[in-house]
Amino acid sequence: MSLLSPICGNHKFAYSTGRNMQDTEEEELRGSRIYLCKVGCESEGEISTPDGKSKEAEIKRINKELANIRSKFKGDKALDGYSKKKYICKLLFIFLLGHDIDFGHMEAVNLLSSNKYTEKQIGYLFISILVNSNSELMRLINNALRNDLASRNPTFMGLALHCIANVGSREMAEVFAGEIPKIIVAGDTMDSAKQSAALCLLRLYRTSPDLVPMGEWTSRVVHLLNDQHLGVVTAATSLITILAQKNPEEFKTAVSLAISRLSRIVSSAPADLQDYTYYFVPAPWLSVKLLRLLQCYPRPEDPAIRGRLTECLETILNKAQEPPKSKKVQHSNVKNAVLFEAISLIVHHDSEPNLLVRACYQLGQFLQHRETNLRYLALESMWLLACSEFSQEAVKMHIETVINALKTERDVSVRQRAVDLLYGMCDRSNAQQIVAEMLNYLENADYSIREEIVLKVAILSERYAVDYTWYVDTILNLIRIAGDYVGEEVWYRVIQIIINRDDVQGYAAKTVFEALQAPACHENLVKVGGYILGEFGNLVAGDPRSSPLVQFNLLHSKFHLCSVPTRALLLSTYIKFVNLFPEIKSTIQIVLHSDSQLRNSDVELQQRAVEYLRLSDIASTDILAIVLEEMPPFPKRKSSILNKLKKKGSSTLTDLEEIKKEPNADVNGNAEPTSGYTVISPSSSTNLLSFGSTHLMNPAPTYLSAGGLLADVFSNVGPGVISQFASAEDSFVRFVCKNNGIIFENQLVQIGLKSEFRQNLGRMYLFYGNKTSSKFIGFTTAVIYPGNLLAQLNVQTKPVDPTVEGGTQIQQVLNIECITDFVEVPILSIQFRYDGVLQNISVKLPLSVNKFFQPTDMSSEEFFRRWKQLNSPHQEVQQIFKAKYPMDSEMTKTKLLGFGLALLDGIDPNVSNFVGTGIILTKTIHVGCLLRLEPNTQAQLYRLTLRTSKEAVSKRLCELLSEQF
Repeated sequence: MSLLSPICGNHKFAYSTGRNMQDTEEEELRGSRIYLCKVGCESEGEISTPDGKSKEAEIKRINKELANIRSKFKGDKALDGYSKKKYICKLLFIFLLGHDIDFGHMEAVNLLSSNKYTEKQIGYLFISILVNSNSELMRLINNALRNDLASRNPTFMGLALHCIANVGSREMAEVFAGEIPKIIVAGDTMDSAKQSAALCLLRLYRTSPDLVPMGEWTSRVVHLLNDQHLGVVTAATSLITILAQKNPEEFKTAVSLAISRLSRIVSSAPADLQDYTYYFVPAPWLSVKLLRLLQCYPRPEDPAIRGRLTECLETILNKAQEPPKSKKVQHSNVKNAVLFEAISLIVHHDSEPNLLVRACYQLGQFLQHRETNLRYLALESMWLLACSEFSQEAVKMHIETVINALKTERDVSVRQRAVDLLYGMCDRSNAQQIVAEMLNYLENADYSIREEIVLKVAILSERYAVDYTWYVDTILNLIRIAGDYVGEEVWYRVIQIIINRDDVQGYAAKTVFEALQAPACHENLVKVGGYILGEFGNLVAGDPRSSPLVQFNLLHSKFHLCSVPTRALLLSTYIKFVNLFPEIKSTIQIVLHSDSQLRNSDVELQQRAVEYLRLSDIASTDILAIVLEEMPPFPKRKSSILNKLKKKGSSTLTDLEEIKKEPNADVNGNAEPTSGYTVISPSSSTNLLSFGSTHLMNPAPTYLSAGGLLADVFSNVGPGVISQFASAEDSFVRFVCKNNGIIFENQLVQIGLKSEFRQNLGRMYLFYGNKTSSKFIGFTTAVIYPGNLLAQLNVQTKPVDPTVEGGTQIQQVLNIECITDFVEVPILSIQFRYDGVLQNISVKLPLSVNKFFQPTDMSSEEFFRRWKQLNSPHQEVQQIFKAKYPMDSEMTKTKLLGFGLALLDGIDPNVSNFVGTGIILTKTIHVGCLLRLEPNTQAQLYRLTLRTSKEAVSKRLCELLSEQF
């Protein structure tokens, strides 16, 4: 059938508009039946119609009908409500077929004033679908909505509330967000209207939470949990759960009421709640909602309430053990839905060992269930139990079942959950078994999860390494199996551990040397081998099979197969060999002197070859021993692989796991406090041998790249995490011309700043004040470098105490080195827990290039001579801008001095103008700066002219200064 073939024997839209409608229920029903029948007739077509004709005929027919409806609406004769409803329905139908409708809106609005339900219903339906929230008709629509809400007619109120919820726009929220709560708590509101009002307010809160006012009604809406009508209770629970997540204190009285209602439901028989029993399970959806509401709060402190909740949870677990009362899948679905939500609440409270162990036993029965979804959910929930100290041992009893699932499951998502659970249940007693199983699975794992498995294997082998030879073997095996999926974080970390462990250095050198002898080995293995042999090759050089020349030839045989960064690392290894093995110095010099190195097209490789060759020629043995001495131990640091795993969005690396699973374990697996500042491994632009520079004496400080941490803090924020980004520009602009003050403050914490700068160095003191009476735990900070800032600015952060007691203040020192001029601004990321909630705060550090100004006095002749020298177009930047602040001469002078310049008197003929000079001192370049600021008080304008020896500096200084006046 096509859209044009009849099903009622009528091809045309032939409706009589002139017949009289009797206002009786029977007549109305009969007219509706005729109408629906005709709509059905006119919406069918014939499949047998030749291609193209059916669509063309439909468009022709619809255009004809649209013309007919338009003429009816514009006719002189007033249409009755039935006719308007009929034509509005046709327009809706045509719109749903995919055709544009540009008229009929006013007629739909007129239907809202009808006293007939069907006419009002069609009017609201048309408005919900076709009227834009910015329409000029919105005032009329809002008036009609207000009238229906005030009518106290539950049917009309329901239509109005449904329309508001369906539109759900911010404009609707502005008008009705204050009215709907009154309907919810009014004593004379019918149950159906209360239910609709609660869901409508929920919709408005989700779209515009700032427009829903908290007030007196919040305490009254909680008592709807005791309402006799379960439909009202269900809607109210949904509303309260969302509101409690943002305003827990306002709704904390809901806990006892929710437990009371839940107790009545779980202890009732199906016959007691007949209207709300679904396949022999009383009110399952309400039970799930109540359990989710309770997860917004900690365990109740009142023993009576806590005992009642425990009874409810035990009853749910007991019922899960009972034989099914129906073989229908719906029965098992709703029964398990309540069970899994109850287990989530048990894990959330994490305080009842008996309940936790029972939940683990119940989930263990699902691990081999024939339903794939149940196996998936069981693995996911059991991982949560693995994070609890009370149920860890119970979870480990199922290790063989989980390993079997990893090997035999056909569904990749279930296999991934099995990997997550193995990761969660791992400890020293089973670490080697679990890591071995993960490595075996890695060879055949889906490509989408290989990188995540690599990270987990690396974390577990480090966290629970008792025998470091096992750790080295595991990581090298990991690189062999999944080389392409082994990120830099992994091989950085193994090198850090080997450097810090004297007892494993010889074994590592021997093992990596043997691994490199394979005909084909991954480039990551070459990196590890180059680094380890460059540092500790002398420990195995006594064996003729691994003599210095053999080591060099083995590494150099891989050279031509590697990428540029790896070749740069190998060149650094070669110069290390010159110090370790003087007997092969001439061989290495021949390689460095070859045209392929000295005339390499890559400037980094060419520079290294030239510098290393020159160093080997002119430096004495003693100097070489100092310059190329063995790398010192790395400072203790938290593994960066955890941060990498978190950035991957792994469901297993949650805040719960970080707290309960030895978050500060060192490489021995021993939990111990770490410093407040977490040192993160290098980004791709830096590594342990500093590809971009020639730092060979000391390990370069390592930081997280900007994109990675910003994704972690801001993109992957879930429930229970509060993130704030300070009003960055306002805070930053205030500190361009000053060095002391408050850079961030909220209701929890105050961050103060005091800084000083000399030449290209600076020191910044940060003061973190706890404004609350509770202590902050897990207090950590990290510096984020946007763009290429890491190569331009170096910020070394001193450790900070991880605990900040209530009402106290701690200090952190930042040492700063300006390497070259920069534009981007580093970001300080602060993380801590307050009352169990993870807080993330990000603040722009007030570091700009003008902080490294050296004020310079000069005579008038010298000033103008230099001014003329800087006459290239790219060296001058000029901007005319409107004054943002009162044009006070003394204030302008203060700001220019605070900016870092020396002000010269008697240079400009106009005494109102300001002339300043200074030199920006960086590690690599010095940039001279000349400034002229001309205020025009009458026009309230400034003209700023800057001349420097570098265009980028001129532009940046102009941007910074123009925001100050």
